[in-house]
Amino acid sequence: MKQTIILGLDIAELTELAQEWGEPPFRARQIFESVYGQRLTSIDSIFTLPAKLRSRLNQSGVEVGAPLIEKKFVSSDGTVRYLIALSDGQTVETVWMPEGDDGETGDGTEAGESPTRARMSRATICVSSQVGCAVACRFCLTALLGVKRNLTAGEIVGQVCAVLNHQQVSPPNDRVNLVFMGMGEPFLNYDNFIKSVRLLKDGVGIPESRMTVSTAGIVPRIYDLGLEATRPKLAISLNASNDGLRTKLMPINRKWNLEKLIAAAKDFPLRPREKLTFEYVLLNGVNDSAVNAREVVELIRGLRAKVNLIALNPGPGIDFETPAPDKVLEFQKILIAADIPAFIRRPRGRDIYAACGQLKRTVEMSSAYCHASLTDGPR
Repeated sequence: MKQTIILGLDIAELTELAQEWGEPPFRARQIFESVYGQRLTSIDSIFTLPAKLRSRLNQSGVEVGAPLIEKKFVSSDGTVRYLIALSDGQTVETVWMPEGDDGETGDGTEAGESPTRARMSRATICVSSQVGCAVACRFCLTALLGVKRNLTAGEIVGQVCAVLNHQQVSPPNDRVNLVFMGMGEPFLNYDNFIKSVRLLKDGVGIPESRMTVSTAGIVPRIYDLGLEATRPKLAISLNASNDGLRTKLMPINRKWNLEKLIAAAKDFPLRPREKLTFEYVLLNGVNDSAVNAREVVELIRGLRAKVNLIALNPGPGIDFETPAPDKVLEFQKILIAADIPAFIRRPRGRDIYAACGQLKRTVEMSSAYCHASLTDGPR
């Protein structure tokens, strides 16, 4: 029996399926709204479809194809790291960060947005785009996995739907931010990533203004993103102030160096009030000096941009150390003195390996945080 997975299909594709089934086109809209808007996980639960059609679809191998939450790990700060099981036995991790941290600026405040308004945000979901990662940044736990495969658009959207269902949150009534900053490099899975963006906007109800995608610097795809009619905001992982240092920390710099990366950033078409975000992971004694800070100023001078400073989130197998808080503050002050908005990102879920750079399928966590049963509902 040929299996047909609904999750990941858009209206046009669903309309073609309805025609194949001998059904009118409005069935496509019914399925679309049920799977994405209501986040239903089985054909039997789509009661807008006639019972006979539901039965026929089940018998012919049509499934929603929603991924399952296998385990969850709960941090002392309320962050939840979800282990999501995919249909082929692979797993990815998705992170729920409650209340007011948009994953971009570190203080929960977007450019042009007051802290009071930012605190109204319900949560941020950090989404994975690949099983593992091929970019091999030296300070990232996920890089130790290598890359297993790309996620489908349905698997990307499915992570969000699974977390929203578990947390009993429903956009657009509840404000949810999405950051494509989980496992993987989204721009190495560009077509599935951008399709998932459209489905999340049109189906799930999360506006593109609440989405941010982070790239390690896949320059051609930065240009592609700028041409998209529907796109998230752009964050670029900088992490070094000169080519020699960046190549040591991020081997991808050999292919697209800082000159090419900054040129793409300058050409990126920003919307009104929008800023580029540069992310900078600070490594003790490596890239956190005052000299490095002044080099960053010169790199991005003249760009409509802000900088997120992230003190390294440590982990096993990572041969770097977290800088002292005063070093982080000194770095920030140099940027601010040069009129570059700079924010120190508050670590979320560091105790459960859910913080930036820590995502890895580490299920050997303390039983105090591991909840294999998910019947207790959201925290």
